[in-house]
Amino acid sequence: MPDTIQVSKPAVLVLEDGSVFHGKAFGKIGTTSGELCFNTGMTGYQEVFTDPSYYGQVLIMNNAHIGNYGVMPKDVESDSVKIRGLIGRNLEERYSRIQATASLQQYLEEQEIVAIKEVDTRALVAAVRTKGAMNCIISSESQDVEELKAQLAGVPSMGGLELSSHVSTKEVYHLGDPNASIRVAVLDFGVKKNILQCLADRGVYLRVHPAKTTITELMAFDPHGFFISNGPGDPAAMDYAVQTVKDILETNKPTFGICLGHQLLALANGIPTFKMHHGHRGLNHPVRNIITGLCEITTQNHGFGVDPEAVRKADHIEITHINLNDNSIEGIRVKNKPAFSVQYHPESTPGPFDSRYLFDDFVTMIKQN
Repeated sequence: MPDTIQVSKPAVLVLEDGSVFHGKAFGKIGTTSGELCFNTGMTGYQEVFTDPSYYGQVLIMNNAHIGNYGVMPKDVESDSVKIRGLIGRNLEERYSRIQATASLQQYLEEQEIVAIKEVDTRALVAAVRTKGAMNCIISSESQDVEELKAQLAGVPSMGGLELSSHVSTKEVYHLGDPNASIRVAVLDFGVKKNILQCLADRGVYLRVHPAKTTITELMAFDPHGFFISNGPGDPAAMDYAVQTVKDILETNKPTFGICLGHQLLALANGIPTFKMHHGHRGLNHPVRNIITGLCEITTQNHGFGVDPEAVRKADHIEITHINLNDNSIEGIRVKNKPAFSVQYHPESTPGPFDSRYLFDDFVTMIKQN
């Protein structure tokens, strides 16, 4: 545990609607900007910060205390922190977990992440829920609000942004037992480590490919199935990925998509996506499995969704999961293909393990095919 707490400098947060919040600096001293979003999870902050799906976003952690159990190298979902900035009520430098290797302050400094603390996060979340997703800017090096507003005006909207190629692997790599009887080709649009681990734990040998890999390159692995990963940005801006998913479906091999992969599977089947008012991000979203009638508590992180009316009108698509809070589409299956997807995160790191059966379903589908 650190012996002293750093005396923080003043920091300011400016929202796209002109709202201004004052607090204290945390993490790196600097200025950062991006789309404002919030996560309601009480734990798992390190896994959240390193989730590539958060790339380009400034994150409000709505729990009162963040950082109180420190950080550890194993609690990551990628090789670096992916959020653009962090907002918290109490961002803690002192930590209680004896196994932790660093404080949150040290971690964010090392990862060069600008953060602001002692902000009324309840008011901020209420603003996002009421007004919708918007851009923001945090600065601990300038208190000139008008200058910051001018900088913020140049920040692009998340709608229309292709971001997956920024976080995808640059080189092909493998995971799992090379002698395994099942091989799956992974399209990495920002895949989380524990998604891959959930498949490897079930006896799957994985070859992970960059986002813009062609079907010819994917088929060179001679896979028994395909996995389409999560990731950041607007799926409608990813024509290259939609075409690849269409090509994958033509192989008639089992295919499983998660989050962005779910949206891309929908687009490949003529179902449009849309920018949600403020998205779903947290560890306790209730979802009903329409096939079994059972409900699951799920981990979610998405700001785009699948058009519900278009899904219901599509004869070749079956809805498999529904969000019980707002009836948004949480899962689909292609009727004439061995392909399915879910909008939420069944690997659940962090979160409850209610939905990990989906990895078993995918492996079973491969074995049956």
